[in-house]
Order: sequence, then structure tokens, then C-alpha cells
Amino acid sequence: MILTAETNTQLSAFAQDSLKGLSSQPKYLLSKYFYDAAGDRLFQDIMELPEYYLTRCEDEILRQYAGDLAQYLGEAPFDLIELGAGDGLKTRILLEQFQNQALHFRYLPVDISANILAHLQETLSALWPDLTVVPLEGDYFTALHQMPAAETPRRKLVLFLGSTIGNMTLADSRAFLQRLRVELSPGDLLLVGFDLKKDPDIILAAYNDAAGVTSAFNHNHLLRINRELGANFDAQTFLHWPLYQPTTGHTKSYLLSTIAQKVYIKALDVNIDFAAWEAIDMELSKKFDFAEIESLAADAQLKVLTYFQDQKQYFSDVLFVLE
Repeated sequence: MILTAETNTQLSAFAQDSLKGLSSQPKYLLSKYFYDAAGDRLFQDIMELPEYYLTRCEDEILRQYAGDLAQYLGEAPFDLIELGAGDGLKTRILLEQFQNQALHFRYLPVDISANILAHLQETLSALWPDLTVVPLEGDYFTALHQMPAAETPRRKLVLFLGSTIGNMTLADSRAFLQRLRVELSPGDLLLVGFDLKKDPDIILAAYNDAAGVTSAFNHNHLLRINRELGANFDAQTFLHWPLYQPTTGHTKSYLLSTIAQKVYIKALDVNIDFAAWEAIDMELSKKFDFAEIESLAADAQLKVLTYFQDQKQYFSDVLFVLE
């Protein structure tokens, strides 16, 4: 198949990105496409794993400090915007606190998955029928531009939880915060989850659980290409292989082709050749130290208001303000 500009416009973003990644050297797939319906379910399972400390640490932080966070908001109406909302389970801790304090706000969850947004809206409607929920489907900045205006200008509290910022390189996370800053106004708040550097064994276990759920989560990306693009990946011939590099704080997940093979993708009419033990770069999950966080804040012209941390100091939700 000869891919022209016209052909590319006819392909979904998923198809185009899959083709680009699998045609590159080294091969890669974008982690944002982990989250179809099957991927959503698997990630819910990951968050319940004993090895996956991140969810429990952030849950502890939000439960302990939700009231403190509310104090920074004051009594004026505001918009609570969550980038990458997922199932909103952790955010419900904040929603409950804000509801109990009778704060006036709209909740605008942003996610690339229509499936998870529909589930979230249904759940929240049952819990708090009077809560205004405005789901925004798409990537972060497209969704922010689609955000319906409030009757009067409101302060924003933007949530970027779960160490999603760690899925970017340090340069990309810096550019992301700088771009996000453009969408904010002076006085707006930003709460960002950062997984902190710690014992490498603890970190690596979180991405290589004994039950194999994280492996299945990675393999599901190949199965999604099979389902949606008509490929013939045999997921059993790919080995899940995570690594942690303590000097950079990078946790990397790979799928290694255990045999030399050729994979056909019907929607693209292309064959992808794999050498034995050739890798697909699946995901980055960076771990941070405080100097890196302070540097990111300075480069994005954000001020750190406070570091909320769990008791083990594994994780921090950092509250920034745009001055």
C-alpha cells in the first residue's frame, strides 16, 4: 500500500499513529491507546494490585488533604477540570469534600475514552444528582477548547493526577506545563501527581506484577490493533519486559518479539517485519525528585504552593498556582 496524504486523511488517528510507530526504528506504540474498553477494565484491575502502590498513595493523600485543598479555593464558584479522568474514583474523594462544604463548582472530566466518560457520568449522577458534570472527550487541549463557558468568569482548578505526567519525557512534561499555563489565568490552581524516586525494587514490581495483569494490559494494545485494524498479532509471541533506570528515573515497558515474524495489518494493507527479540517501546513512567519538580514549575512560571505527600513519601500531589 502506498500511503498518500489523501490516504492518511481517511485513516483514524489510531491507525495513523500505529502505522507510524510500527514503521519506526526502534518501534513504538503510543500509551494513550492502551485505553479501549478492554484496556479500561485491565487498568482498573492494575490499580487494585498489591504491587501497584501509586493508587493507594494518592488515595491516602486526597483523603487526608481534601479539606486543605478546599481552603485554597475559597467560596467563589469555580470549575474543577480533570485531565485524564478515567473512572474518577480518586476524584470522588474531592467531589464529596467539596459537596459537603457546599462549594459551588462544575466538574469537567476530560478523557480520550468515551466509554469511561459515559460510565463516570452515570456513576456521578447516581451519587450526586445536583452535581453539574460536563464530560469532554478527546485529547487534553482539544477538550479544553471545547469547554462550555460559564455564565461568569470562574477560577479553575485543574487536576492531572495519577502520575500521568510521568508518561512524558522531562522535556515533554516541561512543554506540556508551559502549554497548559497558556490555558489558565492568574489565580488558577493546578494539582499534579508525581511519583517520586524510591527503592527500585518497589518501582519495578509495580510494572511487573506477579499476576501478570500489567503484561495483559500491554498485550491488549496489540489485540486492539487486531480488533480495530484487522491485524494478525499473536500476542503470545511477545514478551512483556519492564526496566527501571535510577539515574533518569525512567521506568520503561517493552514488548519483545520472541521470534522473527511478519504481522499483517489489513486496514493499512502493510506487513510489519519483526526480528527475533526486537522491541516495541510501549510506555514511559518517569519518577521524579523535588529538584526536577521545582525546575518544571520555574520553567512554566508556576509557583509551588504545597507538596501533599503520603506517609511513606512515595508520591506527591503538588499544588501550583499561576501568578
